[in-house]
Amino acid sequence: MNGTRRRHPDFPSRYVTPRHIDVWLPPGYDAGTGDRFPVLYMHDGQNLFDPESSFIGVDWNLSGTMTRLIGEGQIRPAIVVGIWNTPRRVQEYMPRKPLELPHGQPLRERLEQEWGGNALSDHYLKFLTEELMLFIDRTYRTLPEREHTYIMGSSMGGLISLYAVCEYPHLFAGAGCLSTHWPAGDGIVIDYLETALPKPGRHKFYFDHGTETLDASYEPYQQRVDAILGAAGYEPGRNWLTRKFAGAEHSERAWRERIPIPLTFLLGPGGSITLNAD
Repeated sequence: MNGTRRRHPDFPSRYVTPRHIDVWLPPGYDAGTGDRFPVLYMHDGQNLFDPESSFIGVDWNLSGTMTRLIGEGQIRPAIVVGIWNTPRRVQEYMPRKPLELPHGQPLRERLEQEWGGNALSDHYLKFLTEELMLFIDRTYRTLPEREHTYIMGSSMGGLISLYAVCEYPHLFAGAGCLSTHWPAGDGIVIDYLETALPKPGRHKFYFDHGTETLDASYEPYQQRVDAILGAAGYEPGRNWLTRKFAGAEHSERAWRERIPIPLTFLLGPGGSITLNAD
């Protein structure tokens, strides 16, 4: 059995437009044991579980992959919260504070003209941290502490996942960033990262990229990010992992293939980070 999925349709918010929330509960959740579980929040939720709602008709097979990894003992049983995107996806996922850097004003004005409005990522994260996370913790048997809470996404979803940990390091233990769309805003998020990255010891970061289609331009940006992480004291393979997938494209099909790697890195047995404070 591949766990249980429950939908909360048109979840309301004071900060952003309503959207569906899909919650996946691991096998054994309803066994009556009273056990509590880590939580993984994921963006682009319509692409995770169902090919009919997925962008290209191929989903991430997240329920099947989670069930297999749990059964093999490679990850801890965890709850997955899939947050559907909206027509304002780019505005909600583009980190705003990088655009407020001194050299970011012309870029911010250009992007906001293209979007027809402001970057909404700060509002999106308020929705996530002040509304959705509280609802999930009230409704389901979660382990609500920071060391049991993770966030993940692909492309622009990778950017907003990184931004969430940088802005709310007391709420998230780690981020999984697949095919992170670093070229957004001419790489300005990397400039922000130099001062916003949490100190090592209490967080994990996973990054990857392919070499085809949109991913073909990502490697030089990712190398800059890797240098920042290394200089900050993050240790490869321990609290930071970057992977390159030769021949992989920028699509749900590719992310479906390699999702076990970030899941295992973040949710592996004993994987919670409880070392020195920020």
